[in-house]
Amino acid sequence: MLTPVMFTQGMQVKHRQRPEWGSGSVTRVEPLTRAGTRDQRLWIKFANAGLKTLLASAADLEVVEGTGAAEHTFAAREIASEGGWLGQIAQKKPEQAMSELPPNATDPFITPERRLKNLLGLYRFDSSAKLIDWAVVQSGLDDPLSRFNRIELEAFYKNWSLERDLTLHRLVSEFRRRREPVDALLADAPRAALSVLQKFDRVR
Repeated sequence: MLTPVMFTQGMQVKHRQRPEWGSGSVTRVEPLTRAGTRDQRLWIKFANAGLKTLLASAADLEVVEGTGAAEHTFAAREIASEGGWLGQIAQKKPEQAMSELPPNATDPFITPERRLKNLLGLYRFDSSAKLIDWAVVQSGLDDPLSRFNRIELEAFYKNWSLERDLTLHRLVSEFRRRREPVDALLADAPRAALSVLQKFDRVR
């Protein structure tokens, strides 16, 4: 059985679980066999994380085509805004684009359980030390400081984290209002997310 994607040197990839690493270039590929299954050891140089050695079967990699920017990111919107009146409609102010949560945490057509899981995943950006990691994911730019200064990024992050916290509070309140079990879903929640919920509970 082959790995889903057989990688070759020079391919541009992104790690789905570590988007803050930015885009990466496959610099070396070593074929190997593990438990009778063909696999690959990959050396990938990521824009924000340097050289990483990964197994193709274990790493959650996607091949980047075109810009590789997610549709909701600032970079994608800047690209969209380059053409015609439709582009002008798609264009948003940087403050708005950089403060919005990703669609998988807010889309009402996604189950509440899935939205909650995606929302809790955003709490990995819970300190100023991870500001640039957050900015890479949010903007879709490998180097957000090439477009924004640190003070702007800190202001964007403050607005974004407030929106994240309010959305978490509303979603958990929705579970409780409908008397649906939510405690099990919060069992492995990051400490920062639980602190936010406790803060809102004290205010009520």
